[in-house]
Amino acid sequence: MLESYPSLAFAGLGLMGLPMCRRLLAAGFPLTVWNRSADKCLPLLEQGAWRVGTPGELCAAAEVVMLCLADTKAVAEVVFGPDGLAANGRPGQLLVDFSSLDPQRTREMAAELEARCGMRWVDAPVSGGVQGAAAGSLAIMAGGAFEDVERLRPLLAHLGQRVTHMGAVGAGQVSKLCNQMIVACNALVIAEAVALAERSGVDARLLADALAGGFADSKPLQILAPQMAERRFEPVKWHVRTLLKDLDGAVRLSRSSGTATPMSGLAAQLMRLHGQQGALEKDPSTLIELFEPRE
Repeated sequence: MLESYPSLAFAGLGLMGLPMCRRLLAAGFPLTVWNRSADKCLPLLEQGAWRVGTPGELCAAAEVVMLCLADTKAVAEVVFGPDGLAANGRPGQLLVDFSSLDPQRTREMAAELEARCGMRWVDAPVSGGVQGAAAGSLAIMAGGAFEDVERLRPLLAHLGQRVTHMGAVGAGQVSKLCNQMIVACNALVIAEAVALAERSGVDARLLADALAGGFADSKPLQILAPQMAERRFEPVKWHVRTLLKDLDGAVRLSRSSGTATPMSGLAAQLMRLHGQQGALEKDPSTLIELFEPRE
């Protein structure tokens, strides 16, 4: 059982990584952490975690090393950079990547990591946002060898309500891109609907409750519509830049697979336009600003 392992390790203490680590510590797992900005580790040190100075030191501390980083470049640096995981890993260890990455690069990095040090890779991107991370109710889409995913289930049960083995390495990342296509397009049409209701004399603050339980209902609707109607953009629960990155990834994948994704292509352009207006680090609820009348 995974609970018998001496410790776990985690790199990347952003909006999602921090609450995930809190849950692991609360479940009783000894946890070693690393973050590029070391001060972000402080809340976890108070809860009992250990901090190391380089990503490679995580391998000495744990059998399972988890990542939750911004993008493919950040993951590649942590894994293959100086004193990274590849230079310090060993056979029998597992890397679990909760980040949202390019599927093909994930496959390539997984093969290179195993060739260098014998460490195996499971891509396990998540959906459910900061609230889901804090509650342990994330949806986890896993790509990797069946036995590796099964080995991780006792651990992942502390983080998510559901773990689905989607296939070989990279399959989790493809599944996450599909998730993000739906989420991003949904967010944009919610912004359109809120703006239309407002311009037509309807109190848009009532939309989420009015549509609850109907075919238009969704978690994004219940979260975003009230925020958009009230122009309540803080605290930031997720970032426009993240949705844009994943939409761009979905469009690239569609080209390589010969699949038409016109809705996601348009969503990427609208998201990019919003980002160019200074919203990359803002919450997607700010998408309502795209549809406000200009003076």
